[in-house]
Amino acid sequence: MNESSKSSSTNSGRKIKSVNYFLSSKRLGFRYWKEDDLNLAFNLWGNPEVTKLIDSRGKLTYEEVKELLTKEIETQKSFGIQYWPIFLSNTNEHIGCSGLRPYDPQKYIFEIGTHILPTHWRNGYALEATLCVIDYAFHSLNCSALFAGHNPKNNASKKLLEKLKFNYIRDEYYEPTGLNHPSYLLTKEEYVT
Repeated sequence: MNESSKSSSTNSGRKIKSVNYFLSSKRLGFRYWKEDDLNLAFNLWGNPEVTKLIDSRGKLTYEEVKELLTKEIETQKSFGIQYWPIFLSNTNEHIGCSGLRPYDPQKYIFEIGTHILPTHWRNGYALEATLCVIDYAFHSLNCSALFAGHNPKNNASKKLLEKLKFNYIRDEYYEPTGLNHPSYLLTKEEYVT
């Protein structure tokens, strides 16, 4: 995981002069959300294919996405974490987000999550991004455990969490969907052994 800078490329017709990634994997770069990222955020969270299993409102409006973006920026300021925007490191194309949210901060337990744009599904990006975030959480942030949940209809997320050795702990109510989500935990000890 290295900080890197990329040269100019096109992202949905918009020139990006340089991107500084604070975290990277083989194919992905992570940076922080900025206030002027509203179009990127809307492209992701305004897509009903992305939000249908994470938010009962379905397609989010521009204002609802703006609220989510503001919340991510505030979470970064308050806790030093967020669901960071991720990009293909060879083109700087935005493909989604992956990161952490506070779950039980006093016990150093964070919630992990990844949202990928449908055009980039089935390329292994969710696995790669999530592995990178897990490693960052345990080695750089010294968290004690990671919590994750998924919509009961989201079999892809279930398989990903099982592949990553998360252990089912209970079904937990998730307000944005109004459903009880199967919920999992991965401790630092389980990850490093």
